[in-house]
Amino acid sequence: MNDALRKLLGAMAVVFALTFLTGAVSHAWGLLGEPVIVPATVVESACAAGLLVAGYGSLRGRVWGWNALIYAHAGALVGVLVGVLALALGPSEDTALNTWYHRVMAALLALGLGGSFYISRTDR
Repeated sequence: MNDALRKLLGAMAVVFALTFLTGAVSHAWGLLGEPVIVPATVVESACAAGLLVAGYGSLRGRVWGWNALIYAHAGALVGVLVGVLALALGPSEDTALNTWYHRVMAALLALGLGGSFYISRTDR
């Protein structure tokens, strides 16, 4: 079971990273009807990089894979919550896609973080 969950969480981390990269590109070039927001591009790129490394470590069964999953999910969740705060308090325009994306990613990252914590503590 632990191996199957490790692979699932690793694959989810890679998919999450791809969605963050899509967000970074859309905020860098104003694609998908999103405004150009440079700080969002930086944060989304950092989240994508962390999740890609964590996904690699988890899928390859590296010793540091579980810790990487925990840190990457936590960091990306903080990034999403900062994005929510910036949209709520900032002067930039909010789109329906952006609102939906932040809500869905916050929930999925929290679930991934919980799963990573659970398995990392029962596997030792």
